[in-house]
Amino acid sequence: MSTTSGPELESPIDRCRPADVTPVAIEATALESTAPEYLRDLKRDLHGEGLSPTELTLEARFDKDCSLATQDEADRIRSYVRAGAFLGVDAVTVSADTVANAEKVRPALAACAERADREGIALELDAPITLER
Repeated sequence: MSTTSGPELESPIDRCRPADVTPVAIEATALESTAPEYLRDLKRDLHGEGLSPTELTLEARFDKDCSLATQDEADRIRSYVRAGAFLGVDAVTVSADTVANAEKVRPALAACAERADREGIALELDAPITLER
């Protein structure tokens, strides 16, 4: 059995057609909820207006040197990663002005980045901390 495709088969890219949509970035604060029902309606409304969400941005707060607060914030970021996947964004951008304890925050953000990667989304950081990839 051969797994080589023959020349008579078209590539999926060959069949692509341009769409007349405008890419938009959505701020997390503009979302009323991350519930699937709300996101489904938002996605339908955006599509109806010819808009395509490509990025979801959110401000994270890692200004407390507390493991529980860090975990709560990581959980919140994960909920926006899930929302971003539902909306079909390419990236979730997380910004944080201050990071109280980078050693506590780094593994939490790495877990969020792994979750985003599984969802097919890039997690981008705009913070005074870096993740090793």
